[in-house]
Amino acid sequence: MIDRLCQVVPLDELMIRRLKKRRLVLRDEISRLERSLTPNEPA
Repeated sequence: MIDRLCQVVPLDELMIRRLKKRRLVLRDEISRLERSLTPNEPA
């Protein structure tokens, strides 16, 4: 979505960088939460 936004609306480069960094942080957080919910050993 961020990549499409860059093509459609001319945003300043700083805002794009911030959005991409936020996206990476959110992905990392989701991965961490998924790992904490998934058991390490099969039942």
